[in-house]
Amino acid sequence: MSLAKALQRMGRPVTLMGPVFHRALVGRAGIPFIGLGRDEDYQRVIGNPALWHPRKGFKVLFGDFRAPLLDACRALMAFQPDAPRVVIGHPFALPAIAMARELGWQARVVGAYLAPSNLRTVHDPLQLGELRMPRWVPGNARRALWRLLDRTLVDPHGATEVNAARAALGLAPLRQSLLPHMQDVPEVSVTLFPDWFGPPQPDWPRPLLMGDFQLFDADQDAPLPDTLARFLDAGPPPLVVTPGTANAHAAALFALAAQAVQRLGRRAVFLTRHREQLPAALPPSILWEAYVPLGRLLPRAAALVHHGGIGTTAEALRAGVPQLVTPFAWDQFDNAARVKALGAGRWIPAARLGPRKLEAALRALAAPAVRAHCRQVAARFDSATGPEPLCRAIEALLGVAPG
Repeated sequence: MSLAKALQRMGRPVTLMGPVFHRALVGRAGIPFIGLGRDEDYQRVIGNPALWHPRKGFKVLFGDFRAPLLDACRALMAFQPDAPRVVIGHPFALPAIAMARELGWQARVVGAYLAPSNLRTVHDPLQLGELRMPRWVPGNARRALWRLLDRTLVDPHGATEVNAARAALGLAPLRQSLLPHMQDVPEVSVTLFPDWFGPPQPDWPRPLLMGDFQLFDADQDAPLPDTLARFLDAGPPPLVVTPGTANAHAAALFALAAQAVQRLGRRAVFLTRHREQLPAALPPSILWEAYVPLGRLLPRAAALVHHGGIGTTAEALRAGVPQLVTPFAWDQFDNAARVKALGAGRWIPAARLGPRKLEAALRALAAPAVRAHCRQVAARFDSATGPEPLCRAIEALLGVAPG
């Protein structure tokens, strides 16, 4: 939403499209919104524990992909603003945008990539789930591995659903695998992360604009809850533990964290909207909060234990707080490896997390070297320019005259 707000400040008319589940959040930000799909369908997907499995998640995510694709395509076709259109799309929106264009809807397309692993590469660093590709593996073998992953994990679910949606609209099936198709749709690609976090790779699409983390929270200026403010004032900085706002299946992580907090004599704040994930009784050293803006909380934290989502990772890097990343699926493994490479923390796959590993990792985060690296990384945010220069660069590259 930070790009949308920046474009509004620049005087550009902006409309956001996304799952109807996010209507209230976007409304608080003051951005016109077109809701897609049904709230119950979104809840069903994020409520499926297999979504957070590194392999099974593809089937869950793409299990009924054709319905939201058709919904998005029809919404685009019905949206007819007076000015020339520029569509900035998440990778999962790009197949719907491609369908609308093939049906005659005219727009310039920008692909926006939130995390480095959203862009396919055969070059180092190459992190595929828990597997770190050894440097000695040749490029031909890496390309063959990508083709294997397409055939076995992605296309049986994703390409099948996309082709079903295309058939419903009278369009020919894809001539390539789904992920390469998604990467070929935009005329311009934009990274919403900086090059010091994910340096551009030779096989990333061109033209490519490198941006910065787009940190935005509509509730950023809201005061901390009274219970949290009192808790923070009552003792040393706590650990903060969160599996992300969408994950309702992290009970094991919270149980291990509760044990570690008590064994180490630490304090903690557990963040989750799903109270049922937590132990039934929490000691006074642990406070539960459903939601708190990380930009307000992390500067007062000793360390952050989290899933490795790109937004949470970026907030922790900005706050200069050590991180223990416990990735479940998706881009989280790659983000975790990059945190470690920066010296800003450690990572342990959620499926391999145990009491001893967790306690040892939390002790390691207190090392002076880790904190020094965190401060160095946080200093990089001081030179961030905000989204407006990136928006102007997009317009210039597309040849779009300012309105």
